[in-house]
Amino acid sequence: MNERQIHLAAHFPGVNNTTVWSDPASGSHIDFASFVHLAQTAERAKFDFFFLAEGLSLREHAGHVHDLDVVGRPESFTILAALAAVTERIGLMATLTATYHEPYELARALGTLDHLSDGRAGWNLVTSTDALTGRNFSRGGYLDYGDRYVRGRELLESATQLWHSWAPGDLVADPATGRFLARPDAGAFAFHGEQVDIEGRFTLPRSPQGRPVVIQAGDSADGREFAAEHADGIFTRHGGLEDGRAFYADVKSRMQAYGREPEELLILPGVTFVLGDTDEEAREQAEIVRRQQVSGPTAMVFLEQLWNRDLSEYDPDGPLPDIDPIEGESTIAPGSIPARSFTGRRQATADEWRAEATAEDLSIRDLMVRRAARQTFVGSAATIADQLDLHVQTHACDGFILVPHITPAGLDRFADEVVPLLQERGSFRTEYEGTTLREHLGLARPWPGAG
Repeated sequence: MNERQIHLAAHFPGVNNTTVWSDPASGSHIDFASFVHLAQTAERAKFDFFFLAEGLSLREHAGHVHDLDVVGRPESFTILAALAAVTERIGLMATLTATYHEPYELARALGTLDHLSDGRAGWNLVTSTDALTGRNFSRGGYLDYGDRYVRGRELLESATQLWHSWAPGDLVADPATGRFLARPDAGAFAFHGEQVDIEGRFTLPRSPQGRPVVIQAGDSADGREFAAEHADGIFTRHGGLEDGRAFYADVKSRMQAYGREPEELLILPGVTFVLGDTDEEAREQAEIVRRQQVSGPTAMVFLEQLWNRDLSEYDPDGPLPDIDPIEGESTIAPGSIPARSFTGRRQATADEWRAEATAEDLSIRDLMVRRAARQTFVGSAATIADQLDLHVQTHACDGFILVPHITPAGLDRFADEVVPLLQERGSFRTEYEGTTLREHLGLARPWPGAG
């Protein structure tokens, strides 16, 4: 058996640019049967958890919804509560923004899911700053970029206080009447911060795993520090071997300052894959998938995020624009994370892209396929199993959140071909040893006496 065990999770695709809508095998993203198929496939393969991304608004670019998003994406709690009834062991992870949720309703909903699923609930904590999402809420885009982790920290700390508010023995039977009585301070909470100011009494006792597992999505310095202090896991984009090792070492090294051990936080990059009978077949298929993921209009969306101006007069199958980008904050995609990431380096990045396109005779779409579409692991089942194992055994990560490009059957072949190879080499479980998500992930109970 290998020294380190791999953790695996299944991401239901949709709120991303990896889904191939045009493939005949692509199914519904709203039909409950699609969610059931992917979740039960992941459970059959003994994955740790099933993961839902979240989109609180339709993604727009220059005032138009573009072809990367899902129209009609259902709400996560409803889906996961329904999945709790048709699965037995796999964890159920919801992405929920700290910006627009309130701690009481979020803690109550997650706590309810944890009870309904017998301790399988998890929260992927994200923050939101974009104006498009803010329009859908009465408070609007009320948080400055720098305040998002203030809100995230206070929401998590206050929600945790609510989950802590009931202790074992707080509900006792009155021998005279046979009725149950709560101790005077049972469920009481009070949290007074910059963004969160609440006081009251919580309605739920502690859940089977003590509290839901919390992972955090964010790669910035603030995000890394937040995860090192608070999170059980971090959902990262660093899927490459060397980048992964650097990220892994950096985040784990931050934990000592908070009195935590490295094994208390799992590093879980989101990764894609293309599986073939041979490595060559997989490479050929990966090229097809990449071009399916980046249509001509999508290529122009990506390019305009850098150029910060309307480029509709340019042909995606032609050369890069001969005009320069507009520096400063994004005006064509306000609040967009990809667009915002170019702030302060638009011209330098454009010059780099032009040089690459000229040297290799690449069209706009060719370059965007290379820059935007990705398959982290490409090859036969044996090759992919080797790659996954190498990343975990050499401390580039603790496991992976797999994002198939087809829904709902995109994980089937991986479950049937790659997982058995990992099990044979002792890198992945053959059966669940526990019943809660916390047990699947090898995480200790959050406080003494937790169920």
